[in-house]
Amino acid sequence: MRATLAWAALRRHPMRTLLAVFGLAIAAALLLDMVMLATGMRASFRSLLTSQGYQLRVTPKGTLPFDTEASVGGAAALVASLRSHPDVARVSPSLGTTVQAQRGEQAVSAFALGTNADVQGEYTLLAGREPSMPADSTIREAIVNATFLTRLGVSLGDTVDLSTERSAQLRQSGRRGRVVIVGEARFLYVPPGLPALSTPLGALQHFLGTSGRDRMSLAMASVRVDGLDAAAQRDRIERVRLWIETEHSRVTAISTETAIVQVEERLAYFRQLAFILGALSLVIGVLLVTTLVSLSVNERLGELAVLRAIGVPRAGVLQQIMLEGLMLGLAGITIGLGLGLVTARWLNTILRDFPGLPADLDFFVWSGEAAWKSLAMLLIAATFAGAIPAWRASRVRVAQALREEAVA
Repeated sequence: MRATLAWAALRRHPMRTLLAVFGLAIAAALLLDMVMLATGMRASFRSLLTSQGYQLRVTPKGTLPFDTEASVGGAAALVASLRSHPDVARVSPSLGTTVQAQRGEQAVSAFALGTNADVQGEYTLLAGREPSMPADSTIREAIVNATFLTRLGVSLGDTVDLSTERSAQLRQSGRRGRVVIVGEARFLYVPPGLPALSTPLGALQHFLGTSGRDRMSLAMASVRVDGLDAAAQRDRIERVRLWIETEHSRVTAISTETAIVQVEERLAYFRQLAFILGALSLVIGVLLVTTLVSLSVNERLGELAVLRAIGVPRAGVLQQIMLEGLMLGLAGITIGLGLGLVTARWLNTILRDFPGLPADLDFFVWSGEAAWKSLAMLLIAATFAGAIPAWRASRVRVAQALREEAVA
C-alpha cells in the first residue's frame, strides 16, 4: 500500500517527476563516468604494460622509455648481461629515433623503432609479415602503422625513402636509405596520430651510423614468476630490478608498479577532476531529490494528516515519503547507467587524442565493482535525501493540518 501511495504521489505531477528523473540520470551518468575515469586509467595502463609479459623497463639513466632520444652504448653486452641472470626469461632491446619519410611529393616525420621480431613487445602485427634482416645490415624492409600509410598515401609493397636530419652542431650530414613496406602493425606505445615504422634493430643501428652503433633506447625484461603468489612475484621483480641498477650504473630499471606511479603523477589532473565532479554529482542528486520531495510534502500536508488521523503510524508516513525518493533514484540510475556508458565512450575517444599518449591507453574503463558501488551510493543518498521532509511529514500536527486544509 505504501508503495502504491508513493507511486500515486509521483504521478500527480508527471512533468515535474520526469524532469527530476532526468536530472538524477544526468547526475548518475556523471558519477559513473567519473568513477570509470578515476579507476580506469590505472587499470588500462597496467594492462598495457603487462600485455606482452614484460615487468621491467631498462632505460638510459634518469629517463623514461622514449621520453627523449637518449640511448645507451654497449647494447649487446648489456643485453647479454641481463639474459645471464637466472630469473630473467626474455630481454627485448629496442632503439628509437625520428626519421623523415618521403614518397614522391609527400613527406612526413615518423618515429622509427628498431626491434628484434622474436622477442619484441612494442607492436602487434595486423597484416603482412615481419621485416627480415638483410645480410648487409641496411634498411630494406619495415612494418608501419595505419597513420604512416595514410599520411604518405602508400600501401604494403611500396618503397619509401628515409633520411635522418642533418645536424649542423655535430657537423653530421643526414643519412639516406630506402625501405620496402612489408607489413602493417599497431604500435602499443605510440600516439595514434604519429606515423611510425619498425625495422630490425641491427638494420636501424647500421642506418644511423656512428650515432646508432651498438646502442639502444630501451630493453624490456621478463622475470620468471610462474607459481609464485602476488607478494613473491613483486619481491622477485624488485630483486632483479635492484640487481640491474647495481650491476649497470648507466641505466635505470623501472618496474611496472613504478611506471604506473610515474604516469599517474603526470595524469593526476584527471583523477582530481574525477573526484571533484563525482562528489558534485552526488550532492546534486541529493539536493534534487530533497527539493522535489519537500515540494510534494508541502502540497500534501492535509492528505498526510488524514492518514495520521485514520491510524497510520508516524513510521508508516516516514517510509512512504522515503519510498518516493527510492523510486526517483531507481528510475534516474537506470537511465543514467546507459547514458553514462554512452558518454564515457564518447569522452574516451576525445581524451585518447591527447598528445603523447599511447594509442591503446583508455581513460574510461568499466569496473563492475566500482561502478555498482558508486551507483548504490547514489541510490542510498537519493533515498535518504527525503529523510528531512519525511520526518517533517511524520511530525505533522493532525488537528491543525486538517483545520488549515478545511479553511483552504
